[in-house]
Amino acid sequence: MDWQLILFDLDGTLVDSRAGILHCARHAFAAHGLPAPEDRRVARVVGLSLELALERLLPEGAEHLVLEVTRSYREAALALHADPAYDEPLFPGVREMLDDLRRPELHFGIATGKNLRGLRAALARHGLSGHFSTLQTPDTAPSKPHPGMVARAVTECGVDHRRTIMVGDSTFDMEMAQNAGIPAIGVSWGHHGDAELRAAGAAVIIERASDLPAALRQCARSHTEEIER
Repeated sequence: MDWQLILFDLDGTLVDSRAGILHCARHAFAAHGLPAPEDRRVARVVGLSLELALERLLPEGAEHLVLEVTRSYREAALALHADPAYDEPLFPGVREMLDDLRRPELHFGIATGKNLRGLRAALARHGLSGHFSTLQTPDTAPSKPHPGMVARAVTECGVDHRRTIMVGDSTFDMEMAQNAGIPAIGVSWGHHGDAELRAAGAAVIIERASDLPAALRQCARSHTEEIER
């Protein structure tokens, strides 16, 4: 079996945006007189829609500030990304991996907690806008782990959902794939640990971007066996 659509998460999977996310979270909380959330807690919610992630980070009794804190986060992100000195690199080997896998009959897509404006800016910054057939964000679908982003991507690309696979770094990615009835591959360099990814449904965990082609072949074999049972 050949895959028709590979859906990638963005932050923590393709792009190392950790420093920027922490900066914006600290700024947003400080703007409203709130103590900065611990870095490890911020990392735990990366992948959710921004509003839902920030709501989980707010101290008890401050939940009513979620819209204001979200607005402040977005303002900080816009200012940060406008700075020519700001760097949000691709993880090692990502560009080469995408080029290696790219072929006309295979669609690439993004399913992310980032809004569409931020996603397009990130892809443009790395010259990757033309690589992806479908961009799924909380602007038009529910936040992960709801399967809505997967369903929309499959429809937009006109592919068989049984030939669709997710690649991500968080349990939210794995759970979204499970909810959508597709397999998922976890990456070990992101925000959640290997054991968590496996428990959430990852079929394979890869340690380097260059490992993805082999992992896709492995998943294709096992997924074909499941379909034929």
